[in-house]
Amino acid sequence: MGACRIADRVMKFDVELDARQLACPLPILRAKKSLSQMTSGQVIRIVATDNGSPKDFEVFCRQTGNELLSSTAQDGEFVFYLRRR
Repeated sequence: MGACRIADRVMKFDVELDARQLACPLPILRAKKSLSQMTSGQVIRIVATDNGSPKDFEVFCRQTGNELLSSTAQDGEFVFYLRRR
């Protein structure tokens, strides 16, 4: 399990996925595969560089029922925290 500080709070996560340098749809596909191996309530941290990934993960969570806990951008990287449904 890991942890990362975001906006003065620590986000704990169970799985980390490095999706940097992957173009759409690979970040979503890799996240889907990782989520399928997780149990309900676990959190995944995803780091991506694809500019479309913020919208993609928002739609993905809405369609799958997984919870988008956080979506941030910094220095050309996007960091997402998703909770498995």
